Amino acid sequence: MKKFISTIIIFPIRLYQYAISPLLGSNCRFYPSCSSYAIEAVEKLPLYTALPKIVWRIIRCHPFSKGGDDPVI
Repeated sequence: MKKFISTIIIFPIRLYQYAISPLLGSNCRFYPSCSSYAIEAVEKLPLYTALPKIVWRIIRCHPFSKGGDDPVI
């Protein structure tokens, strides 16, 4: 069941990575990028942990953020 839900969550992120992200250019303040972080979190963590981490990461992604290295733990 987790695999199915993970696939449903990852599919639109991959779609964004291949269709939209190249048009916007590389401007992510964090490493890995927010979309890569989201995929890694969904693959490595339980969904109840991954989803809040993804939302928190996206909230912190703004022009006034220092950014930097932010691995999925």
